[in-house]
Amino acid sequence: MARYNVNFELSVEDMELIEEALRRSKSELSGALIGSASNDNRPCNDPQDADASVRRIHDLLGRLHNQKVFYRPKSSAYIGG
Repeated sequence: MARYNVNFELSVEDMELIEEALRRSKSELSGALIGSASNDNRPCNDPQDADASVRRIHDLLGRLHNQKVFYRPKSSAYIGG
């Protein structure tokens, strides 16, 4: 029986491409939801499915963000902003 691969070899560029595709899909689904709510000429076939997809994409983007390692200087205090 086949198993899932738990080790992925993706570059930073691959991750950027995945994140951009997810953001674009989320934007299109959100636009369809807004259009259907305002009775625009862009009806959404199933608003509940689209809303669930937007939530799943948003959650996935958050998990990808939380796995990033951001630069923090080791020799001096970090001043954000």
